[in-house]
Amino acid sequence: MSFLQQALVFLAAAVVAVPLSRKLGLGSVLGYLAAGAAIGPWGLKLIGDVEHIFHVAELGVVLLLFIIGLELEPSRLWALRRSVFGLGGMQVLLTGLLLAGVGLLCGLPPGAAIVTGFGLSLSSTAFALQLLAERNQLTSPYGQMAFGILLFQDLAVVPLLALLPLLGKGGAPSPEPVWLLLLEDVGVLVAVVLAGRYLVRPVFRAVAATHSQELFTATALLVVVGTASLVNAVGLSMALGAFLAGVLLADSEYRHELEADLEPFKGLLMGLFFITVGMSVNLSLILQKPLLVLGLVLGLVALKGAVLYGLGRVVLRQRAAAVDLAVVISQGGEFAFVLFSLATGQHVMDRALSELLVVVVGLSMATTPVLYALHERWVRPRLQPVAARREYDVAPTEDNPVIIAGFGRVGQIVGRLLRAKRIGFTAIDASPEQIDFMKRFGSQVFYGDASRLDLLRAARADKAKVFVLAIDDIEASLRTARAVKEHFPHLVLFARARNRVHAYRLLDMGIDRVMRETFLDSLEMGAGVLQELGLTYSESRRAQERMQEHDERMLRETARFYRDEKKLVELADKARRELESLFEKDEAEQSDRAS
Repeated sequence: MSFLQQALVFLAAAVVAVPLSRKLGLGSVLGYLAAGAAIGPWGLKLIGDVEHIFHVAELGVVLLLFIIGLELEPSRLWALRRSVFGLGGMQVLLTGLLLAGVGLLCGLPPGAAIVTGFGLSLSSTAFALQLLAERNQLTSPYGQMAFGILLFQDLAVVPLLALLPLLGKGGAPSPEPVWLLLLEDVGVLVAVVLAGRYLVRPVFRAVAATHSQELFTATALLVVVGTASLVNAVGLSMALGAFLAGVLLADSEYRHELEADLEPFKGLLMGLFFITVGMSVNLSLILQKPLLVLGLVLGLVALKGAVLYGLGRVVLRQRAAAVDLAVVISQGGEFAFVLFSLATGQHVMDRALSELLVVVVGLSMATTPVLYALHERWVRPRLQPVAARREYDVAPTEDNPVIIAGFGRVGQIVGRLLRAKRIGFTAIDASPEQIDFMKRFGSQVFYGDASRLDLLRAARADKAKVFVLAIDDIEASLRTARAVKEHFPHLVLFARARNRVHAYRLLDMGIDRVMRETFLDSLEMGAGVLQELGLTYSESRRAQERMQEHDERMLRETARFYRDEKKLVELADKARRELESLFEKDEAEQSDRAS
């Protein structure tokens, strides 16, 4: 089959399987796996050379780790050191020893048991990070903990590879001692760090000066693939090298350009990687020994999940977050394919065991999207705090004239002012954590989604006079505004806007009293800067007032064009010239008065 025909098969399989999987709520990863199983050598046999394709598909993991590295500045990475070395080390050690013990009990030789245990202790960086990224959980506490553990697992590859020749029976021993191999690894990592600091940035600067988008993209790919290849040459994970390169460029001026250029390549190659994993699963082995394979897969996921849950409970102190962690990285990892293959070559384990373990790892990956979907639908709602599970919790004892939706930093200040004037209000917030926090300070805040009509009626919105919309989330804020405008038009609505676009959308709904949360403070700061530069107090205040009046007027005049970016740019340029003209006129008038 030609390259073009193979590409056609891959694309067709992905286009059919992935949307169907997502529609069923199982995520894109399981769709790619199913597509691979269908077209692979154990399915329809449309593609046969899995190993060759797997080497190409690994670039998807490499690019994924590079882009993640771009989002992690070195200072932030240092803050994760506890997760990386502490929790990651504990996870690999505990899981590896437990699985090795199971292997010994099942009759495996000591060398094979050790490689099996520690090989299966590694999780799939590609699966876990893709799952976390799809659900915007990478920055959550359990997401950061999972990332730290995965990063340590990439580092753990080095001693595992060095261990193989020592455990082998008939393979050729490594000509170099282990300490020399480790020294080479450290030397290459130091070289990558120095090159990232003193060589790569000048190269990007020179390439950017050519103003060639294609050349910049090619240079980005060269840096990623070159770094990964260099690190891989000394036995380290390619993904680790790419991640390190990304971290070193995280605080560079080219970070966003690099991320935008490489994102399409990353997405396509990650899809190819997952398809290849699906193709590598020996379906005939599953048919021959279904109970054995199923038992090993469930046992692996359960044992790893139990260790991760225990670590999560100790560190995160929340059952829901600990279960999240256990579900996300309870599968086997892609590096196990390489490790078991090399172990077979070094005569540490026989080929039959290696093939069985590859099937177990591949199927364990397939369990992750399913388990996560089931967890989100059935388990997580039961593990949330009691307040979070209630539809709403509003039962004010009197008809307060003011309702405050969103009792964060903005809503609290409004509430303090009303309380100081002895004016009653009903505060509503959708965060159980925020409610518990405010209770410690003596404030009564009710739980609920303020966009719900039944909750607004329970809060006696029909008896109130003013509704303060101070919700932090923009979409939730807009939903609530629509509900209030439609069902309680008598309420005077004061709305907090996160930014200018949010303000435009509120104005478009007919809400006049819109306050941008940083606008007035920024003007106040600007007036202070003007005074520091030599303007008098009255001059700086006059400039502040003039700009506030002008910007508020322009906000309302341009609101109807907020969906037309070209028109907005044109109006912004016009407004800038108009404001400069107003300031020049003020200066001329002051000069005339002075003379």
